[in-house]
Amino acid sequence: MERFFLYDDIEDTKTRFVSFTGNKLRYDLAIVQSSRFFGKVLVLDMQSNRFAIIGPDDVEEPGYLEHVYNKTEEEAIDLREYLTELLA
Repeated sequence: MERFFLYDDIEDTKTRFVSFTGNKLRYDLAIVQSSRFFGKVLVLDMQSNRFAIIGPDDVEEPGYLEHVYNKTEEEAIDLREYLTELLA
């Protein structure tokens, strides 16, 4: 079977590794900036092996971070605050 590529690009990205403790959890994140994400960033939670492409509108969406990162509303408070600051 012949492989059909939709794209196969190499791009320089900027990756930031952040570790912080919140009121409930410790967060270990890798934040990848790329022109491919249309102003959003790829946020990888290295402890839970979950990731999402996130912009300011996503952070404000009720329940979005809780769903994507499998956190309770209380657990996601610190993550939401950090991402709000990062994406401002």
